[in-house]
Formats: sequence, structure tokens, C-alpha cells
Amino acid sequence: MKLSTRTYRGAAAAILAGGMLLTAGCGAGGQADRSHSGEQRANDGSKPAPAPIAPDGGGGAPAEGVDGGSEGQRKDDALQDSRPPADYLSTFALDVDTASYGYARRTLADGQRPQPGDIRPEEFVNSFRQDYPRPKGDGFSVTVDGARTRGAEGEVDGEGWSDGEGWSLVRVGLSTRPSDRAGERPPAALTFVIDISGSMAEPGRLDLVQESLGILTDELRDDDSIAVVTFSDEAETRLPMTRLKGSRERIHSVIDSLEPTDSTNVEAGVRTGYDEAVEGCRRGATNRVVLLSDALANTGETDADAILDRIDDARREYGITLFGVGVGSEYGDELMERLADKGDGHTTYVSTSQQARKVFVDQLPTHVELRARDAKAQVAFDPKTVKQFRLIGYENRAVADEDFRNDRVDGGEVGPGHTVTALYAVRLREDASGHVATATVRWLDPRTRAPHEQTGSVETDAIDGALWGGASKRLQITAVAAYFAESLRGGSMPGAPGLGELAERAGSLAKSTEDGAVRQLAEAIRQAQKLRD
Repeated sequence: MKLSTRTYRGAAAAILAGGMLLTAGCGAGGQADRSHSGEQRANDGSKPAPAPIAPDGGGGAPAEGVDGGSEGQRKDDALQDSRPPADYLSTFALDVDTASYGYARRTLADGQRPQPGDIRPEEFVNSFRQDYPRPKGDGFSVTVDGARTRGAEGEVDGEGWSDGEGWSLVRVGLSTRPSDRAGERPPAALTFVIDISGSMAEPGRLDLVQESLGILTDELRDDDSIAVVTFSDEAETRLPMTRLKGSRERIHSVIDSLEPTDSTNVEAGVRTGYDEAVEGCRRGATNRVVLLSDALANTGETDADAILDRIDDARREYGITLFGVGVGSEYGDELMERLADKGDGHTTYVSTSQQARKVFVDQLPTHVELRARDAKAQVAFDPKTVKQFRLIGYENRAVADEDFRNDRVDGGEVGPGHTVTALYAVRLREDASGHVATATVRWLDPRTRAPHEQTGSVETDAIDGALWGGASKRLQITAVAAYFAESLRGGSMPGAPGLGELAERAGSLAKSTEDGAVRQLAEAIRQAQKLRD
């Protein structure tokens, strides 16, 4: 794998001035002209079915934007005239969400199959630890590897996959440097927006939120700040932005006093939460809204666009990000995911005290800072060696190829110690040899907003080994998670095992890696198999 780093220093004075105002101080102007509309990020919040791979048309290799990939990656005729005859680029905003997988596990454990529209394969894949090297500084490392799938030569399934020779899974892995010590991060100003509607009375909802926030209150530093907003049919500020030092007893009292009441007006909660976050915005701190809810909106504005349109100007001006934490056996996964996407943040889902402790104690205190803003990835496949490809998942994170280096177009926010994985199904040409693909990640420095890029590439010999048994165990786990997600949403991938074999492979990988998360994956696959049978 070849690595290179490039730094762009265009209008340095203007960028640095705007960036310092944005991150050091809740200031204006840094993001005032940024757009989060559907025109800037295609398919925002949509839940399309997996796109089929078309056969080679003879005039070039059909790729994701040509053979049924995400709409945001298709080119209009004018652009096609100035580009190669086939599109060998795949561009998307980075995503560290994991809520789709967590909620699917909870649904299966309750004896039900998840709805296909709630399945996002990238969130299954990104739920597992990876083996990527960490960069020495800020930014990303880029790892590209893969392995051959297996299948009966010449078979073609209902989605157009030809399962013969030449199919491989190619893994693009991105990793950020973890926080060395909690004391090295900037202080945090966290506004907790807590759902206290009647639906939150179910065990494992409001009680779990209270337990989690109580623990977090003791874990945060004295120079951190907390505000608390609750909502049911209306929203109320229970605690304005307050420094932790000398105030922990007061904060515990507010959290312990929460009780479920009436209906769910998410719009009122988010709007009031952002008002409070702006009012309490701190210079030099990481300012974030943390929404804790089952996201079952039934009062007020219930659409994600309408909810966030109300606070869009404040969010763009102050750079406040949104972290969504979903709870409950019935959960508005799509609404929460769209809110987080629109709010420059990410989502997770918790259903047990152990999961809540992991999120609020092990992760949130150190992840309140950012390693990268507006991070995007672009993978360029080589038409000399690649016949077909498709990105697995990321349908609603698609970015137009020509907008990869347009820093006004929204990307993803990534914190310390995160990994992001994109898995591609790739069909090589017969007797292909040499370069397969180059992956590039582009991001803005959170403090200066200076753009940076890092690249990695992969050759045919690096993806020629068999997937099962020979490849990296972490690559095999990635494949199991992706195969499982595609099965749940009614899609398919080349070389896909049945659920029984998939559960066996997950169980074997769990034993060899001694990874409890992989054991849970194996159990979820077994539950899905029982429900199907």
C-alpha cells in the first residue's frame, strides 16, 4: 500500500481566521454559507434498496454510478461528455454511526425481524473493532485490502450478481489517532436534550438515560459544562449551561428528578436544546447537543428537515454538532439518523447498562473533541483491471464525485480513536494484474479548517487470497457483518453464505479473536435464522 499526504493552504489567512473563530469561539461566519440540503448531499435520509450490478456494457466497465448505484453519484450528460465513458469513482461522506446494528440486535432479541428500511450495512460494519494502523498525528491512516469471494461459476442471482470467478471484497479502512489522555482534550459544553414522554416510561429507556447521565456527571472534568433540556409535549430547560466544578450535586438532583409525562415533541426539544447550546456556547470548548430519545415523534413537527430547518442558521453559525443516542424496543431509527446527519453528528443505540457505560463513560468523555470535520472519501477504480464494483451501504451518505474537494459540501465529523470502513464488491477483468484502486480521504482541520488529504492504494495480488481462512480475521468479521446486513434488508452480495454458515463463521471468529462483540454478532445471526425458519 502506498501512502501520500497533501496539504492545501489556499487562502490561508481567510481560512485560518474563519476557522479559529468557529472552533475557538462559537463565532459567526465560519460555516455561514454551508448547505445541508438534498442538493448538496444526495439521498439524504432515503432508504433505497441495494442497487444491482449490471453486466459489462462493452464500452467500459459499468461501475457504481452507471449500473444502478446511488443517485448522487450519477453524472448528468454534460459532465459525462468531459469525463471517461464510464464512472470509476465512488464518493461518500464518512459515517461513524452504529445505531442501525444496535437496534437490529435488540429487535432480533425480542423475537422480531428488523424492517429492511432500518438496515444500513455501513453501521453494521462500523460496529466492530478493526486492525488498521493509527496515524501518528491528527487526520487519518488509510488501509486498503481485500480477498476473493467464492461462488459457482456462471451463476447470476436476482440482483444481477454474477458469482463466478473475479469477484472480490475490497475493504477501505480509515482510522484516527485515539486521545492520549482525557486531560489533553479541550473542555466540553454538552447540552443534554432528554425525552421524558410517556413512551420513555418503559424499562430500559428513561431509567437507563438517568443512570448513564449520573455516571457521566462523575466522569467529566471540572472544566466541562452541562445543560439539561427535557421535552414531552413541550420543552423545558431544567439546567442552564453549568460548570461541573462545585455543581455535581445540583446536576445529579436534576437528573434524578426526571419523570415520564406525555407525548413526544422532538421538534420542541431539539429547538430548545440548540437555543440553550447557543446561549451557553463556550470559546475553546467542544460544543455539542446530545439527544437521548426513542425518537417516536408524535407531536409538533415530526419530520427531520422541518425540525432542523428551525435551528439551521444557529447550527451553521456556531458549529454545534449533534450526537443522537437511541433507546427503547420501539425506536424511530430513521428520524434519529436523519437528525444526526443534518446536525453534523452521529448516532448510536443502547439497550443495556453495559452498552450505556461504554458510550457515556468509556467513549463520550474522550470523544467530545474532533479529529476531522467534513471528512469525505473517494475511491478511484482502475478501468484496466476493474470490470464492476459496488459500495455496500452508504446510500444516504453519497456525495457527487465532482464535490469531493468542494469544502462547502457537507462531510462527516470524526473523533479520536474512530475507525471507518467501506466495503466494496469488486469484479476484476479476466487475467487482471496491477493497480486496482486508490482511496483518498479529505478532511478539514477542526481548528484551522485547513484541508488535508491522505491516500492508499491496492494491487491485484493484495486481494487475490481466499476470504475464509486466509484473510485477516478482521476482514472476515467485516464481511460477515456486511453479508448479515444485506440478508436482513433483502439484498445480496457475491459469495454470500446462508445464515447458518454465516453464524458458524461468526462463532469461529469470536473464539479465535476472543471478541465479545463478535459473539453477539453470531447470536444475532442465529436469532435471524430461527425467525426465518
